[in-house]
Order: sequence, then C-alpha cells, then structure tokens
Amino acid sequence: MKSVMNWIVRLPFADAGTEQLPLPKLLRLSLFQVSVGMAMVLLYGTLNRVMVVELGVSAWLVSLMVALPLVFAPFRALIGHRSDYHHSAFGWRRVPYIALGSMLQYGGFAIMPYSILILSDETNQLIFVGQFFAAVSFLLVGAGLHTVQTAGLALATDLAPQDKRPRVVALLYATLLLGMGASALLFGHLLEDFSHKRLVEVVHAAALATLVLNFIAAWKQESIDLKRAVAQIPRPPFKETWQAFMKGGRSAGLLIAVGLGTAGFSMQEILLEPYGAQVLGLTVSETTRLTAILAGGTFLAFVLAGFVLSRGGDAYRLAAFGTVVGIGGFLLVISAATVESPLVFRIGTGFIGFGNGLLGVGTLTAAMGLAERGHAGLALGAWGAVQATSQGVAIALGGALRDVTTGLAVGGSLGPDLTEISVGYRFVYIIEVVLLAAAFIVLLPLVLRARRDRQQARPAEGQFGLDQMP
Repeated sequence: MKSVMNWIVRLPFADAGTEQLPLPKLLRLSLFQVSVGMAMVLLYGTLNRVMVVELGVSAWLVSLMVALPLVFAPFRALIGHRSDYHHSAFGWRRVPYIALGSMLQYGGFAIMPYSILILSDETNQLIFVGQFFAAVSFLLVGAGLHTVQTAGLALATDLAPQDKRPRVVALLYATLLLGMGASALLFGHLLEDFSHKRLVEVVHAAALATLVLNFIAAWKQESIDLKRAVAQIPRPPFKETWQAFMKGGRSAGLLIAVGLGTAGFSMQEILLEPYGAQVLGLTVSETTRLTAILAGGTFLAFVLAGFVLSRGGDAYRLAAFGTVVGIGGFLLVISAATVESPLVFRIGTGFIGFGNGLLGVGTLTAAMGLAERGHAGLALGAWGAVQATSQGVAIALGGALRDVTTGLAVGGSLGPDLTEISVGYRFVYIIEVVLLAAAFIVLLPLVLRARRDRQQARPAEGQFGLDQMP
C-alpha cells in the first residue's frame, strides 16, 4: 500500500488534491470524464466504422446520426444555468443533473444496437422504425453526454479551491483523454470478431458502465444542504443571467476565442490520416500512429498547463500561446508535402495536439475564473456549448471543403499549377491557420487586460515569475 501511495504522489497532477478535495476523491470524481470519453469513442469512432463497414449502412445516414448529438451542444449553457439554481430535497444542485444525464445515456445505449441492426437491412419494410429509434438513441446519448459533462465540471469547480482549479482542469482533461484511449482499445478488442450479438453486448455493457462510473464519481461529492433544501431560492430568467454574465466583454471575447480556436484545431480531425496516406504514402500502421502522436502532444500540454497555471501563470496567455503553437504545427504539416518528409509531418502533428491541449486547458480555466456568484454551471456550460458546436461544424466543413477543393484541383479548374491531390488538404489547413490567427487576435486584449488586473492587484511587486512567461 505504501508503494502505491508513493507512486500516486509522483503523478503529474498529484498536487491538485487539497484538504477540501483530497486527491482520491478528485480522482473518483474524474470518472465522469471516463464515461463521457467512452460515449464519444462509441459515437464518433467505433459505431461509425461498424455501421459503414460491417453493417453496410449508407454513409450519409451514418454522418447524420453521428451529427445528431451536436443538436444538444448549444443547450449546455442552459443546463449549467439550471443546475446553478436547482432545488432538490437534499439541497443538491449538480448531482441530480449527473444522474439525469446518466439515465439519458443509458436509455440511448439500451435501444441503439437494435435500431442499428434494423438499419443494416435495407429490404426490411420496417426500416423507418430503425431510422426513428436510431435517431432517438443518438439524441439521448448526446443529451446525456452534454448534461453529465456540464454538471460534472461545475461540481469540480464548486469543490476545488480557486488556486487549485488549473490543476483540477488539467487532471479532468487528462482523464477524458485516457478514458477515450482505453475505451478505443477495449472496444477494438471486443469487436475484433464482429457479430450482431457481440455488438449488442458491447453497447449494453457500455450503458451499464456509464451508470456505474457516474454513480461512483458522484457518490458523496456534493454535501447534503438542508438549509438550501428548505429555502425558496428563485431562479432568475436565463436571459437576465446571461446578460449579466456577458457584461464587461471578457466573457464574449473568451467565447469567441473558444469558437475560433476550436474550429481551427478541429477541421483537420478526419483529414490528417488520409493526408498522410494519399500525399506522403504512409501505410495504415503509420497513419494509425498519428493518433498516438496527437494524443501524446495533447497530454504533454495538460501536464505543462497544470504546472504553469498552478504557479501563477495566466490562462489567457496560455491559450494564446496554444494558438501560436497550433499555427506552427499546421505550417509544418503543409510544408511536409513540399519537402516530402513524414518526419516533418509527424512533428507538425505533435505540435497540433500540444497547441490544442494548451488552448483547451487555458480557456476552460479562464471560464472557471468567470464563474462568479455561484454561476459556475452557466460559465462552464457556455464554454462547453461553444466548444462542442464549433468542433462539430468544423469537422463537417473540413471534410466538405477538402472534397470540393480536391475535385476542382484534380479536374483542372484551379489552373495547371494546382492539380495535385494535396491542394484540398492544404486549403483546409490554411483556413485553420487563419482561424487560429483570428483566435490569437481576440485573445490578445484579454491577455493585456489580465496583466493589467494583476499589476493593479500587486502594485508593489516587481518580481519576475512564471506569470510573466508566455
């Protein structure tokens, strides 16, 4: 036991624990991110591939189903607002929403495999039943996923002291990444010998695991507050609270930067591996490793961000630095085709993951800093709504723009000098560079404002520290 505790103490985020929120309790709370990561892998990875390849479902229908969970992304701000003022018999605010989201996910996963199997038989006269319930199942899982993550992040904000929130954010991000990686490996192994029965078993096991993980995560995290339970706390209109939240311009600037930056990093989501294969001639095995490189860069960013922010670093500056790193990464990826270097391509991929991680942790930490007067749910819900919506729209646009531009280039419509298959990919990457540059421009006034606020708060200090570093 002593050796285990010594190992835990050496973890990158071990100092995120406090007396109010000990590390074991924090690690248990982070399990809600594992359930979210598991759902994301199923929706956007495993089931996507199974429906198209093993079951022969039309690609357009699969794309539509996978996009349906994004319908609920803009409602995350409303979910967070309602959890801020939720009234329950035990005085809880966040736990009821975690429970509700878990049940929505469970219900969606319960009917999902059967509706997918109906979709795979185009001769079935009742195929419309499969289409309807498949849409319902994806909507339920999407609604549950967004509800659980919004309430879980708000609960973490409630429990963590302000000076430890950056480390908590980094740890929760890392847990999400590890949960996605472990789930992808597990689902890939379980579905290696594919059958309809195995598909039902795996999805139903994921439904049960969602309930178990979220139950363990939420157990005894939010204290029973009998005074709040009997108090009649009015819930102000969402519009009124939203206007108060946006007053001053900092919230608006942050959300705009989140939208631009997330879109800038997400358009390449489904293009990096095809780019490596078609332009640089990488094998399937080599392109698969790109995901590990991307994830490795992101995880390294989580560790660095947690370290810097916990020692006084500025969240806005860290996010801005992430956009700069991302721009450098995309320029390397673009130039890799010119110099025909897979190594340059891999380095650029690592930079993209690193920059994306810095932007994510920086903006989420900044959103936590805006969670004043008990409005943590609204602030984190707004961040999540913009982030998820921008990501989904950017992924869809990235694929469409690549297809259209490549078709024009190969057909000779763009001139004799632009006929290579790489033209479509480069066009998308250039747009991503522009979006990240725009996000940097939006973040710059926030960085200067944060520096001015720190100087006013500490007028007598002239020492150099980590908060002065980029």
